[in-house]
Amino acid sequence: VGASRARSSLTQRDPVRYVHAVDTLARQKLESLVEDMGSQAQVARALEVSPSRVSRWLKDEEPDRDNLIKLEAVEFALSRLQATYQRPTALKWLYGFNAHLGGARPIDLLNRGRVSDVLRAIEADETGAYA
Repeated sequence: VGASRARSSLTQRDPVRYVHAVDTLARQKLESLVEDMGSQAQVARALEVSPSRVSRWLKDEEPDRDNLIKLEAVEFALSRLQATYQRPTALKWLYGFNAHLGGARPIDLLNRGRVSDVLRAIEADETGAYA
């Protein structure tokens, strides 16, 4: 509630500053994802966008709402996976077929907005549950 109130207060006083803060946070997440995935091309593949789009987002363009949601979902899932697995294994997990997800690939579900399903699968792996 406090963060929401602060955000609301910030938007009322200086909406441009708030948009800049969100834009900067999205760019930081994107930079982190590029580093974790190894290249802008890999991020583009993960988000199902063109590599030039990722490049523009890193320079001066902001992602639209749908792509911002996908970016945040993939960045969060990968961060969560890297708390348990080393980076190469975490990436394989994202792109591999997963029994906890009915044989679907986690990356595909993240792109469809099914973040909670992917998080449940991560939790199942962390606890050693069998599908």
